Amino acid sequence: MSVDAVGTVRRGRGARRKVRETRNVTMLPALRRRLPLTEPMDAGQIARIDDASMGILEDVGVVFRDDIALADWKRAGADVRGERVHLDRGLVRELIATIPETFTYHARDPQKNLPFGADHGIFVPMTGAPYLRDLDDKRRNPMLEDLANFHKLSHMLPSMHSSAHHIVEPYDHPISQRHLRITYSSMKHSDKTFMGMTTSPRNAEDVMEMCAILFGAEFMETHPVCTGNCNGNSPLVWDETMLGALRAFARRNQPVLCSPFVLGGANTPASVAPAVAQLNAEALSALAYTQVIRKGTPAIYGHYLSTVSMKSGAPMAGTPEISLMNFMIGQMARFYGVPWRTSNTLGGAKTFDAQAGYESAMTLNAVLMAGANYMWHSAGWNEAGMHCSMAKFMVDAEMCAMGYRMAEGIRWDDFDAGLAAVRDVGPGGHYLGHPHTLENFQRAFFMPEMFDNNSIEQWQAEGGIEINERALQRCRDMLNEYEEPKLDSGVDEALRDYIARREHEIPAADALNQEF
Repeated sequence: MSVDAVGTVRRGRGARRKVRETRNVTMLPALRRRLPLTEPMDAGQIARIDDASMGILEDVGVVFRDDIALADWKRAGADVRGERVHLDRGLVRELIATIPETFTYHARDPQKNLPFGADHGIFVPMTGAPYLRDLDDKRRNPMLEDLANFHKLSHMLPSMHSSAHHIVEPYDHPISQRHLRITYSSMKHSDKTFMGMTTSPRNAEDVMEMCAILFGAEFMETHPVCTGNCNGNSPLVWDETMLGALRAFARRNQPVLCSPFVLGGANTPASVAPAVAQLNAEALSALAYTQVIRKGTPAIYGHYLSTVSMKSGAPMAGTPEISLMNFMIGQMARFYGVPWRTSNTLGGAKTFDAQAGYESAMTLNAVLMAGANYMWHSAGWNEAGMHCSMAKFMVDAEMCAMGYRMAEGIRWDDFDAGLAAVRDVGPGGHYLGHPHTLENFQRAFFMPEMFDNNSIEQWQAEGGIEINERALQRCRDMLNEYEEPKLDSGVDEALRDYIARREHEIPAADALNQEF
């Protein structure tokens, strides 16, 4: 055996295939929820939030720091005063009515296409971490190889529906060129759907060009294949960078997450309901703008949602108010008939400890019961997003699989067979050897792999290994078992040629002298 990535060992293809035959890495279908949603607002309260948000758009207005957007809004009939755009509620309603409530994400592997919106949801890994906790549980700067490892894990973990994009920042590549390598890594190491970088309008255009190479430009005109994210600057500001990236995606019929960046109590009022009213106004203004660019293009009601500590000003995760706001935002998105995005399994802890677990579990359950469609940051997020933990990535993914099973609801297909088993076994017996148990044990009750439920004696006999190390060992095992879903050789060559050309064209004063 030879050394592969740091902390892993490369096995032969036959050995990897043998392990894969016993480990299920088949992607779960898009989640279809069958549980009632948590909806704390009645119809009158929904109307109150809607009216307040429309009042903000009409009376306060939203700043669009972008000349092209201002010209677009003038043509659309908005009241533009300098950089501030005042939007009539009738115009807003007319525009957002053209956003599709549902659509299908198309992946490189058509077997991994995903119905999306309404009662369908998907889990997407975290992105944007400037640090990682690696296979040795050391916090350090990530490199492109680390990003590739996360894309490989995303490909293999059944509950992850996407390879996202820059799960971690690859520091061994210049900032101005990173988006190219990040996008290629998403495409190369997984055949699931993925996200596209929106760090500048030109970067977004590059992503769209690479998608056109992979899927075909004509195909993209009618098939969503990649998701962009545009963060607003709360309160009530959209900037040139995000708006330009939004246009790049919307013009190509690719969905954009219209995401106000909310730190409740810092850039919103320090109260749940008015904070949601402001967030709702911000999201609606961007959703409406996507339809100014191209009517009917898919768009997703988004937000990054946190509250801040009134002691320190630091963002918090897993708090009750975040759950309440998620419930409310889900209701508002359904009121407007648009799919919505939230953040999942968020942790503020500095290590993968009990705090991280409690915060993440609190968030996951709220997100599921709120009915979110695009559940982003579903694996790895810790330290308020400052690092992605490889151990937490694995456990979060299993937690998502558990949440998936819960949200599927109660199965009734074997009810009669189960009742027949009661009659067979009778008083004082047991069911362990009954045919119904033998036929159903694998699907009857979720059996976590990351959690140890053995006796303490058995646990000690097996080395007393705690969950952090168990997760890291599984991570190593999966990376050793990974086999790349090969790109078509012609497509791969075209993508590499495009990257080489663009890297030659893009100024990079800090560029490293690398071969590709």
